[in-house]
Amino acid sequence: MPKQQALVCQYLENISREALKKYQRVIRERVRHRHGIYALHRKNKLYYVGLASNLHMRLKQHLEDHHGQSWDRFSVYLSIGDRHLKELESLILRITKPSGNKVKGHFSKAENLRGNLARDIKLIQREELNGIIGRVPIVRVVAVKPAESGRTPSLSAYTSKPFKIVLTYKKKKFRASVRKDGTIHYGGAVYRSPSSAGTAIVGQPVDGWFKWRYERAPGDWVRLNELRK
Repeated sequence: MPKQQALVCQYLENISREALKKYQRVIRERVRHRHGIYALHRKNKLYYVGLASNLHMRLKQHLEDHHGQSWDRFSVYLSIGDRHLKELESLILRITKPSGNKVKGHFSKAENLRGNLARDIKLIQREELNGIIGRVPIVRVVAVKPAESGRTPSLSAYTSKPFKIVLTYKKKKFRASVRKDGTIHYGGAVYRSPSSAGTAIVGQPVDGWFKWRYERAPGDWVRLNELRK
């Protein structure tokens, strides 16, 4: 298994602004042309956070720009490449809210769960209210089509809306759709369990809960079995 690449490979923390001015050559040799996140501090408080592909040049600019007199110490965190730097910068900005940063961090692909949380809380509150005042909830009976009659789909207890699932077999990815009723649609056929859908692809019995994966969050594909936890 390949070794996981570190997000931060080297760093300098809480270095005096005067050191940057007096020993520029020494610091330049360490951080020039390097990707990373930097932070400017004033009186031990975070003032500004930024990212750069040439940290030395950016720090040098901050000695003379409009931030010039607003910080007295700096930190740099060097990375290998810049794959997650923008999101890391956004995360820091959203948590710390430095006074020198005017732009709020933005996540390009992340899902905001506030709406989901609000709906879940409202559902619980509605159930609590029904219990308090003795109201009997209305149960809507949905007619089941003859073609869909039979064993209850395994995923029905864990499904409230349609979503995609993926199975990898012999280095090839097979994609299927889980419908709102918990059935799985793949290759023009409908399956009532992850295992039957997986078996149709592999050609022999498989545990579909471990073979199939779903996207729990943008980019976070996990085993279908996580739904049962």
